[in-house]
Amino acid sequence: MSHAVCVYCASNSGVPRHYLDLADDVGAGLAARGWSLVWGGASVAMMGAVSRAARRGGAHTLGVIPQGLVDLEVADPGADELVVVDTMRERKRVMDERAQAFLALPGGLGTLEELFEVWTAGYLRMHAKPVVVLDPDDHYAGLLEWCRSLAAKGFVSPESLDFLRVTRDVEEALDAVAPAQPV
Repeated sequence: MSHAVCVYCASNSGVPRHYLDLADDVGAGLAARGWSLVWGGASVAMMGAVSRAARRGGAHTLGVIPQGLVDLEVADPGADELVVVDTMRERKRVMDERAQAFLALPGGLGTLEELFEVWTAGYLRMHAKPVVVLDPDDHYAGLLEWCRSLAAKGFVSPESLDFLRVTRDVEEALDAVAPAQPV
């Protein structure tokens, strides 16, 4: 499989249209670069938008979804590969193993939980894969401010904050998750 980027994003259908458009742009951008998409396996909301756009552009799509969410999140029957697992922990493990980079779009609690896990594992040197947030409209501003306050209070190292790359537009985000170029 080509360079695979795991995209975390919302599965809630109540998000504003511009977030669906953002997810669409990311999926199209992945495909344009010849990369693969790893995502949560749902066909709804931002998850659906990113996967449909990636497939329209010819990208391979690997969805990973727990059995308990198959009906809730409407598992994507169009996925090139749909892996149904038992638990959320197993979902994250498979996504982690199959991706070479992680990109978080605006999302809710599930997105945050996935983002924090790969971010933490990265700064603890459990992996060296890029962890990137695409935040064009300051969706994550309050969270990032809080994280900076954790460093100021000594709860986390400043270096741990540096492991996360925050970007403002799709091309910048895709450049940040690109495979390392050989020297």
